[in-house]
Amino acid sequence: MLNLRSTLRSLPRPLRIVLARFAILVPQMLGVLLATFLLIRLLPGDPALLMLGNMATPEQIANLRERLGLTGSVWTQFVSYIRTVLQGDLGTSMFTSNPVTVDLLDRVPATLELITYAMLLTIIIGVSLAVIAVVRPKSIVDRASKVYGLAAGAVPDFWVALLLIYFLFYLSGIAPAPFGRIDAIVSAPPVVTGFLTIDSLLAGDIAAFKSAAGRLLLPVLTLAIVNAGALMKMTQMVFAENYRSEYVRHARASGLSEGQLIRSALRNSLPPIITMVGFLFGFLLGAAVLVETIFAWGGLGQYAVSAVMNSDYPALQGFVLVASAFILIVYTVVDVLYGLADPRIEV
Repeated sequence: MLNLRSTLRSLPRPLRIVLARFAILVPQMLGVLLATFLLIRLLPGDPALLMLGNMATPEQIANLRERLGLTGSVWTQFVSYIRTVLQGDLGTSMFTSNPVTVDLLDRVPATLELITYAMLLTIIIGVSLAVIAVVRPKSIVDRASKVYGLAAGAVPDFWVALLLIYFLFYLSGIAPAPFGRIDAIVSAPPVVTGFLTIDSLLAGDIAAFKSAAGRLLLPVLTLAIVNAGALMKMTQMVFAENYRSEYVRHARASGLSEGQLIRSALRNSLPPIITMVGFLFGFLLGAAVLVETIFAWGGLGQYAVSAVMNSDYPALQGFVLVASAFILIVYTVVDVLYGLADPRIEV
């Protein structure tokens, strides 16, 4: 036991944090799968009846339920589902008739590209406004940030999306039509990462890159505008405490430049900011549902909504599995970054 502890202590700090996090990932995933499996079975509607229609006979419905594996007890179905998941098989969608894995692989890159760029823009807007508001109190930015902080959390994302479409597409024509990830007349680049912007650059296709980047403008702006307010308020509170602290005043008296003081205060403010960014990144996965629907994005959000409406058990379970894995990975990265930002944390 002592040898194991000494071996772990000898490992690099980031690796120790990752190993500690992975030790609880498996029970977390099992708990999520069990809760999701049971809750999905409580959804109203019979998948077999939805697939066959109201004119189906009881015999036809019973035969289809047997083919879909819905005749056994809930626990029997759950054990069978876990067995197939461990084999890398998430089942077959009841309505697309495609393997759920194939459907998810088609849609995951679209959602990840959207929320990744939205998160980057959220960080830029939120942190920049917070720092300027603290460094220059009573300025225009400070006053505007207070109004924005109050309004951002109260404005629904679909309303912001419709306003952006009206002003930036309909009136000014700055943004392209809000339909899909790339123009219909532009060929999509060969799939490498699934991110159209990156794949088009790798392929050297500037036309595809411009089209993909243009289509990202409105949905990314929507998510960033709605979510940057929360990050701005958190950053402003933590950064102000550090920027007005004794050590910063001492550093200023010692002759350090304003830029060095800001970097030092921001560096000491990172742990709670990192936590907030991780929370928002996971939150964006669910928040993107309405945005994807408005902009016909074809991502995970639309797939999940369709699965719920059609009681498509395999599709919905696959979505929850992917979403849970994504959130747990994000939180693991947050733990690593948190540990690196604050060396006082014991691992």
